[in-house]
Amino acid sequence: MTQRSLLVVDDEIGVRESIRLIFGKIFRVHEAPSSQDAIRKVGEEMPDVILLDIMMPGGDGLETLKKIKSVHPDGQVIMLTALNTARTAFTAKETGAFDYVTKPFDVDELRLRVDRAMEKSHLARELERLQEEVGRKYGIENIIGNSRPMLEIYKIVSLVAKRKSTVLVTGESGTGKELIARAIHYNSDRAGKPFVVVNCAALPDSLIESELFGYEKGAFTNAYQRKIGHFESAHGGTLFLDEIGELNLGTQAKLLRAIETETFIRLGGNEESKVDVRIIAASNRELDKLAKDGGFRADLFYRLNVVSVNLPSLRERRDDIPVLIDHFIKLKARDNSIEAKKLSAEAVDCLVSYGWPGNVRELENLIERLTILTPHETITIEDLPLELRSGEPVGVLKEAVLEGSRPLGEAVDEFERAIILKALKKTGFNQTKAAALLGTSRRVLRYRMEKLQIADSAPEDDDCAKLSN
Repeated sequence: MTQRSLLVVDDEIGVRESIRLIFGKIFRVHEAPSSQDAIRKVGEEMPDVILLDIMMPGGDGLETLKKIKSVHPDGQVIMLTALNTARTAFTAKETGAFDYVTKPFDVDELRLRVDRAMEKSHLARELERLQEEVGRKYGIENIIGNSRPMLEIYKIVSLVAKRKSTVLVTGESGTGKELIARAIHYNSDRAGKPFVVVNCAALPDSLIESELFGYEKGAFTNAYQRKIGHFESAHGGTLFLDEIGELNLGTQAKLLRAIETETFIRLGGNEESKVDVRIIAASNRELDKLAKDGGFRADLFYRLNVVSVNLPSLRERRDDIPVLIDHFIKLKARDNSIEAKKLSAEAVDCLVSYGWPGNVRELENLIERLTILTPHETITIEDLPLELRSGEPVGVLKEAVLEGSRPLGEAVDEFERAIILKALKKTGFNQTKAAALLGTSRRVLRYRMEKLQIADSAPEDDDCAKLSN
């Protein structure tokens, strides 16, 4: 771990020596006898804490403070001042200094203030490190997929990230709309500012307005103090409004005004507050059709739809499934501190052929279950959940027949068995309803079930069924 550093800026050599004696065994201590030396040292060493004499030859202490903060904003400055300049030191604290101590200083008091400043500097650097880590995690290069639809998505995200334009992200549930929103935010000049997520579908109509815009003390019963809303929390950054199609029309009108004027009024308040927020909205519904039917404000739709990003479903980008499988296999093994599993070629083919109604989220969850629950190194087609194996096995069966590894009659029986099982499961093993779903009679269904040895009820001890729960 890198040793923390302290810079003492004072024209009195005795003061510099005293501070070196106090802190030299704990921190790396640097010295500067003048303002010019101080600014140079700050640029070279980037010290965690700076002890700065307020009365310096060759420069005013307050001016030196401003220059230090411009070079090293995270450096914590403690002003050293005589009693007759304490007021000036207080002013310095209001304009960027962390604290001040008076000369002659008490050693224990100085140690306490330096320790506090060091802790704040450490937290600031840790926050910066975490922000960089999150930024790398949500970089465009970390979105998985090389298919043509995804390449188009990358192009749009790269172009729009540097702008403030409102973005509407659409696509089925589980396609990664929030991931795209985060990629836009963390590749923009707002990356160091908040990314605030609001799930509009999860908030009741009675709370959505106060959650978005906040409220004043006394605005309603139990409003004992002012609450900051999501708009205000996202100031300088990005507000991601997920499932925006679920907002009621009244809230939509207030949201439209807030976006257009960049102002809002807290519930129970009278004054408008200015806010600088980028809006990214998302929906799994077709908002244009919803607007034509009167379920969504057309003017809000047009205001949100400045830049549109439509995410393809996983079945529309099947070429990416093997790449995603490999990514999730490694990720889930690392997260669970176990060796990464392998998938047999037949299992991969089955996953590629499946319809994925839950899209990438469903695939990720499946890989996590298989990683944890599969006792052997290689995951085979038999380890996959029943509903997945009976979902769309046509591609797998076709290849097996054409390669000569499976007779045509057996493949047909397996396909028929899979379809019947899927219909039975969908209807809760009600044979009359399953027959109707399949377009046949219950008598014919019973005959086929007996021929294919399909049980009358769902097997309770089926390993694949357990995996699918």
